[in-house]
Amino acid sequence: MGKKYTLHPVVIQYSVFMLGLAVMGFGIGTMIEANLGVAPWDTLHIGLQKTFGLTIGTWSQIVGLMIIVSSYVIGKIKPSVGMFLNMFFFGLFIDLFMWLGWIPVGSTVVERIVLFAAGLLIYTFGTGMYISPRLGAGPRDSFMLALHERTGWDISKVRIGIECTVTLLGFLLGGPVSVGTLVTAFSIGPLIKRFIPFWERVMKKLYGGGVTAPERELAK
Repeated sequence: MGKKYTLHPVVIQYSVFMLGLAVMGFGIGTMIEANLGVAPWDTLHIGLQKTFGLTIGTWSQIVGLMIIVSSYVIGKIKPSVGMFLNMFFFGLFIDLFMWLGWIPVGSTVVERIVLFAAGLLIYTFGTGMYISPRLGAGPRDSFMLALHERTGWDISKVRIGIECTVTLLGFLLGGPVSVGTLVTAFSIGPLIKRFIPFWERVMKKLYGGGVTAPERELAK
């Protein structure tokens, strides 16, 4: 019998993590092209792009870096390798897919609704995928944790406060706020929670056993 070869757990972790970021980037690009509103943070990124130039992905990276620094200052949350990879590659993938022109553009309201729904599902599917290797929370989740620890407020209240503030700031800068923004705000959490167990089962099969000890993270 031939020798059975298996990938090293670290290779599996980073491969699934990076592929998840790519899927997330494609999902966000699809939601942007649907033009029915995007998630709060993307409203801010688009508003910054319209006001100051550069690309949406670049602003995602810049804001992500600022958040990493703020999380450390406010809550002493030390950045992980996964956090920096998230910050850099997520923005890169958004720009890459939009530059490649692979994302269709809806010409009717129905087509745009279908496109938005597909983008939302793709994004949350990719989020569950990037979370499952347990390489650490992304910059925005870490910022939420930092504020929670500093203020003692409930996590859900902190998240709502952050997203309302970010949406308002993005809107004032010219970012898109529409029905899709509300749909995204209320549906992202429940959808991600459904996809996480699926990807955790996939990871267990890839590992051939359990998942390695995770870093602290929050995925809601």
